Amino acid sequence: MQRIVVDAMGGDEAPEAIVEGAGEATLALADSELILVGDSAQIGSTLSRVRHDGSRVRVHHTPSVIYMDEKPAEALASKPDASVAVAADLVARGEADAMVTAGNTGASVLACARRWELLPGVRRAALAAVYPTELRRGENNDPFSLLLDVGATIDASAEDLVAFAIMGSAYAQVISQNARPRVALLSNGTEAGKGPEPVTGAHKLLLEATGLNFIGNIEGLDIPRGVADVVVCSGYVGNVVIKMLEGVSETVLSLARYAHKERLMWRVALAMLSGGIQRLKSITDWKQYGGAPLLGFNNLCIKAHGRSQPQALANAVKVTSKALRSDLCGAMAASLAEFQERREARAANP
Repeated sequence: MQRIVVDAMGGDEAPEAIVEGAGEATLALADSELILVGDSAQIGSTLSRVRHDGSRVRVHHTPSVIYMDEKPAEALASKPDASVAVAADLVARGEADAMVTAGNTGASVLACARRWELLPGVRRAALAAVYPTELRRGENNDPFSLLLDVGATIDASAEDLVAFAIMGSAYAQVISQNARPRVALLSNGTEAGKGPEPVTGAHKLLLEATGLNFIGNIEGLDIPRGVADVVVCSGYVGNVVIKMLEGVSETVLSLARYAHKERLMWRVALAMLSGGIQRLKSITDWKQYGGAPLLGFNNLCIKAHGRSQPQALANAVKVTSKALRSDLCGAMAASLAEFQERREARAANP
């Protein structure tokens, strides 16, 4: 039986939406127990009103919560019993196998970093995110690719970028069942020599010492086209990119609503395009993707969107369950070890 701990107090709509989503997940996953961490009175009140399998839900009381606008380090220091910290502790102590949170991203990453061990060969963790693309990929015909890092490691070295690429490729293989995901570095040009030193250094290592399906550098315009299945960059760049991509989809839909109100001709045109607009909305809807995996630790954390409603949280739990069944952390560790062996072999036989 899998044991997935859920930060019931994390997120803009917590605890109601989080608990309801967790309840939905218990009805869909026959092999998982969910441990809801947070204020037991609030959690219990919500559970009494939503559908769930009571035999597979456990509540772990803790009185504190870190809010979305708090500074992570200061909040964790002043609230050691905050729900996200306790959730990470339960995993670290072996009382749970993985965690899901929609709460403060910085606090989530820091809580895991302070309690969990990094995988051998990983210097810094990476927060990954999925984004919609034109192309579909893998056995599941998924309409999205993976971008990492999007904020955990602001300044990434060449070694970090290579580790991100290896972990991202393993994640795509496990979750999208994409046997040979195309991996690319995000740069300001497709030439091998383009980009800052960490990017050019990572390019050389990825070509020479990994067995990844590395296709080289791509530019920003290639991201929504789906040229690569896994796009690798520093956390600073990735955070800017993912927020821009999210903003574009919301702006397109907002403009469509504005146009609909303005002129009859536009309303007629939009009616004709309504199927395509609904398709755009469904593809760019982050709720269906579950959440962003925090990769690099010997345990798994899925970071759901801060605005998660029940559907999004339930999907985050389902992604977590799939990653546990497929031993994602073990797959990443094996790929990182293979890279190290290749590198040592090249050093011994230059």
